[in-house]
Amino acid sequence: MLEIPKLRRIPFFFTFSLSILALIVILGACGDKTDDDSSIGGKVTLTGAGASFPAPLYQNWFVQLNREIPELQVNYQSIGSGAGVEQFAIGTVDFGASDVAMTDKEIAKVSRGVILLPMTAGSIVMAYNLSGVKGLKLSREAYVGIMQGSITNWNDPKIIEVNPNLTLPSQPITVVHRSDGSGTTEVFTKHLSAISSEWKTIIGKGKSVEWPTIKGKFIGGKGNEGVTTTIQQNEGTIGYIEYGYAKNNGLTMAALENSSGNYIEPNDESAKHTLESVTLPDNLRAFITDPKGKQSYPIVSYTWILAYKQYEDPKKAIAMEAMVEHALNYGQEASKKLGYVSLPPSVKEKVAAAADVISPDYTIELRKADSFLD
Repeated sequence: MLEIPKLRRIPFFFTFSLSILALIVILGACGDKTDDDSSIGGKVTLTGAGASFPAPLYQNWFVQLNREIPELQVNYQSIGSGAGVEQFAIGTVDFGASDVAMTDKEIAKVSRGVILLPMTAGSIVMAYNLSGVKGLKLSREAYVGIMQGSITNWNDPKIIEVNPNLTLPSQPITVVHRSDGSGTTEVFTKHLSAISSEWKTIIGKGKSVEWPTIKGKFIGGKGNEGVTTTIQQNEGTIGYIEYGYAKNNGLTMAALENSSGNYIEPNDESAKHTLESVTLPDNLRAFITDPKGKQSYPIVSYTWILAYKQYEDPKKAIAMEAMVEHALNYGQEASKKLGYVSLPPSVKEKVAAAADVISPDYTIELRKADSFLD
């Protein structure tokens, strides 16, 4: 059952400590204590793997969670959404992570049941490395053309047309794309397929696609980390990565044309406008391919933690709910600082209600945002 207390200003440390104390009491009741047991009946370790898109944020969350509950450790591997879904489906991890919600077909293969929990959201940006060039705008025709290899030079007329005040060099464009199975790639190519019939026919959408084979002009990088590093180290490159990676590594990002014909820079506000244009259904799966709204950034996605409905170890079930509660409270404040988009209140409530079924012995509590302030 979802419980939401009266909205009141309570210091973050106090409210979170109460929640942790309640967790310790519950976990301690899960088994008989021995002389070697801790106050929660022994250590609990959760392992997860998947999307690189939210990896910096998840690492932040899990380090902070361990500080609050030393007995609870969460290990997360950034291996890409495709591999994360595979590991989750065969049961080698306690939870998976993907930038694309699992399909009904994928869910049907998991005998323990699946709960899809959107944890945060973020923009996918086109970051570039071009000395002296800032404020670049890319029309839909231009960025589709760059990614399919029909626009190959930085001073192409279709780029110059919307950037009359920029001095663009006569320099070849090198495209950096993901080399691994990636939810970021699927979100990006779903958007390109939605706005270009030619792209949809020739390349299409998916966690992996067949990129043009123009030697030296299309380079693969593993994970958002690999694409980011490749762009940083190579002049004349452009590639798609999660906004937080671009922001935290000081990469320059292009403003992209949205469905209203406006050129929108990626930032917290433009991503929020996008999320506001979409209603998340009860199954918590939403695919934002070409959002409406004059101020909406065109490529934004939720990212999901994949949890099982059933855990054989009751302590792991409780630990999973504790992890989700931490993410819905402290975690949403950290999202803003690291370049991600915090979940709207209505979405937080839906996620809390969905996760509450994991363990009958733990109830997720949501707290008002200002309770995180000292």
